[in-house]
Amino acid sequence: MNTETILNTIQLWKDHPEKARVRPAVTARADGSQAVIEAGSFSWRADLPGPLGGSNQAPSPTQLVMGALAGCAVVFIRDTLGPLLNVPITDVRATVRCRTDFRGLLGVDGAIPDLEDIELGIEIVSPDERGAQSVYQAWLERCPVYLALAKPTKMATTVETRRG
Repeated sequence: MNTETILNTIQLWKDHPEKARVRPAVTARADGSQAVIEAGSFSWRADLPGPLGGSNQAPSPTQLVMGALAGCAVVFIRDTLGPLLNVPITDVRATVRCRTDFRGLLGVDGAIPDLEDIELGIEIVSPDERGAQSVYQAWLERCPVYLALAKPTKMATTVETRRG
């Protein structure tokens, strides 16, 4: 994204803040051992490893969460924040790791299914190292995926059951 587009978007959203307020939705449905996930015109799949009952033919939901974090780091830093802060970004790479205990998913006593010790490494290549640090700081303050994982977020759940 170029700087002019970003600046025009900022002005539009300052003038019409309601245009910036969105409520994205993602749906999932079962298809064999996988979930088909859809958001607008995009579709992808999730699966589980074999020991958890899946066929291991697509990324796991955990990998998708981690991928969302890494992906947001790469595209938001390179395509939005770099141009917005006038910092040339040559390349961005991100790696996410975490610990989890699969036994927790199966209800084994003493094991918890939580994602623990999430580690995100971001490499920003830029001729302006100080500027790249500013871009990184802005990312920490603005990335919705990072913020959702790093601080408590309200979440409401509902369930509907049917006989079938």
